[in-house]
Amino acid sequence: MAIANARASRPHDGVFQESDGVGSGNWVASLGSPQITMEYDPSILRNVAIIAHVDHGKTTLVDAMLRSSSAAVEVEKDAECVLDSNPLERERGITILAKNCAVDYFIQHGSTKGRQLRVNIIDTPGHADFGGEVERVLRMADGCLLLVDAMEGPMPQTRFVLSKALELGLKPIVVVNKCDRPDARPDEVVNEVFDLLIDLGADELALDFKVIWASGRDGWASSDRDDRSRGVDDLFVAIAERVPAPRSDITAPLQYLVVNLGSNDYVGRLGIGRVFQGVLRANSPVLVAKADGTMQRARIQGVKRFEGLGKQAAEAIYAGDLCAIEGITDIEVGDTVCSPENPTAMERVKVDEPTLHMIFRINDGPLGGREGKFVTSRQIAERLERELRANVALRVAPGESAEEFHVSGRGLLHLGVLLETMRREGFELTVGKPEVIEKEIDGVKHEPYEKLALDVAQTVMGGALELLGQRGAEITKVDMRGSRTHVEADIPARSLIGLRTRILNATGGEAVMHHSFCDYRPVRVAPRKRINGVLVAVDAGTATTFSLLNLAERGVMFVSHGDVVYEGMVVGEHNRDKDLHVNVVKAKPMSNVRESNKEATVVLKSPRPLTLESALEYLEGDEYVEITPTAVRIRKKILKENDRKRLLRQQKDREAAAVGANG
Repeated sequence: MAIANARASRPHDGVFQESDGVGSGNWVASLGSPQITMEYDPSILRNVAIIAHVDHGKTTLVDAMLRSSSAAVEVEKDAECVLDSNPLERERGITILAKNCAVDYFIQHGSTKGRQLRVNIIDTPGHADFGGEVERVLRMADGCLLLVDAMEGPMPQTRFVLSKALELGLKPIVVVNKCDRPDARPDEVVNEVFDLLIDLGADELALDFKVIWASGRDGWASSDRDDRSRGVDDLFVAIAERVPAPRSDITAPLQYLVVNLGSNDYVGRLGIGRVFQGVLRANSPVLVAKADGTMQRARIQGVKRFEGLGKQAAEAIYAGDLCAIEGITDIEVGDTVCSPENPTAMERVKVDEPTLHMIFRINDGPLGGREGKFVTSRQIAERLERELRANVALRVAPGESAEEFHVSGRGLLHLGVLLETMRREGFELTVGKPEVIEKEIDGVKHEPYEKLALDVAQTVMGGALELLGQRGAEITKVDMRGSRTHVEADIPARSLIGLRTRILNATGGEAVMHHSFCDYRPVRVAPRKRINGVLVAVDAGTATTFSLLNLAERGVMFVSHGDVVYEGMVVGEHNRDKDLHVNVVKAKPMSNVRESNKEATVVLKSPRPLTLESALEYLEGDEYVEITPTAVRIRKKILKENDRKRLLRQQKDREAAAVGANG
């Protein structure tokens, strides 16, 4: 295999030279002079997934591994989170899309000093809302690095991603990251990981895990907490010793499982996956096993193996290795590329069912079509269809009319990222209130529950616990960690909608909250409604300072001076529990009378900014969120006040008639 090192005189431009024997050949790597040539050897290959909770430093540790390997020349000196290439990932500081890279490394210390190693690194999302990504890409791995923060320890998403890895039989190497934190408690964290593994039913081999102490930011990962001189060499040693080489039967019929999709401006769609057996050759005929059980004839035009942060063309990829294939235009996640002589489909990728659904529809408001490029239902339908091809955790069904769609996902963040991506692409649409998906089990309605973890300062803990109690949460664990309190609870998924904002307000921004799907339980909490009413505009125009100043005592505004508003648009939150119809476009009347306070300085309260996530959390059943490339607005479904009152009267009449019929 192509071997390079960070100390190489230039990046390797190795090519594969195939011999006459099936499945044999030489990897030729140029490391300056002379050339290094070796026979194909799967024993030096390792496929490793890195799994962790959000913000535990997973992508930063990958940066340190890249800088110490053959990919060092591809990483800019001061670059951070190299694999988080998506703009949304960089803005939010989380991994959304799973990614692959491959590095070559010469072990420099210990009993395996001088041994060459090729590692396919699979970076996985840490948030449970992107579980579809996690469950797919873990199929490509033979082992995993479980990354845990040296202070926070295992968190809800740690449990989620680790449970998926154990289901696939992956044995973890525990990496305790951020050991340089002043409040680190690494020994306690290791004990908590052990307890978590027992709780998840891990076998004895998984419980006998290797521990690596690390600081991804400082670029070291060592088996000795006090020795930080060897960089990340000990981590590569642990990978070589603890992660098994892939089983590679290159004489068996070809089986290649597609677990991810990519694209190229020149060749179109790429199928990314792993060769489980046989040899995958460029320009060869194959059969593709589809989801409906049919076999489709195709030809692989090109094969690209992962090299550093990119891909390089290859003549053949052997069993156990990861690669991308070109030329099959309708390749889908879960398809198996098989040998035409003996086609055998592999088990398709399975993901957990969605827990939340929303209505996506066209923007038919007064400002509809002014700010977006894609505004029709046909364009929205085509975009959702494209998303379905790669986003296996998403579900889309027709709505009540041709202008709306029923979209289901793993959580509010999952759907929120999709909406944010669409608005940046130029789409304009409206969405309804997020609703949990209930199931009927043994004749009883069940709803999804989430495992919630809350870290909060002790001084403001009371308000946070009160909110959890109001929303039907069951406190399962309370730990004191220095000056902060760690709370774990089981809470209905419907109670999480809007909870983050309330928690932050109650704690002065001091709380850190995470959650992941737990299970389904009988419905026992009534759907929650917003405590406060809203301020609804009764006229169209531009918001004026005069009106906003007069309304300042009535509530908190969502708009500022100069913003365009229309009838039925929600312009603020009322102080009371009922909606209030207001005129925010009224200008100050002109007068010839001189006022004593004419020269007084007018100071308006700052409006509450509406982000996409906060708007979705704030929404009620009679409202929509209007999403455009330049704005996020909340509006009533029925814009005119008289029409809303008429509908309310009709609803009350129907309820009264129903009571009379039953009475």
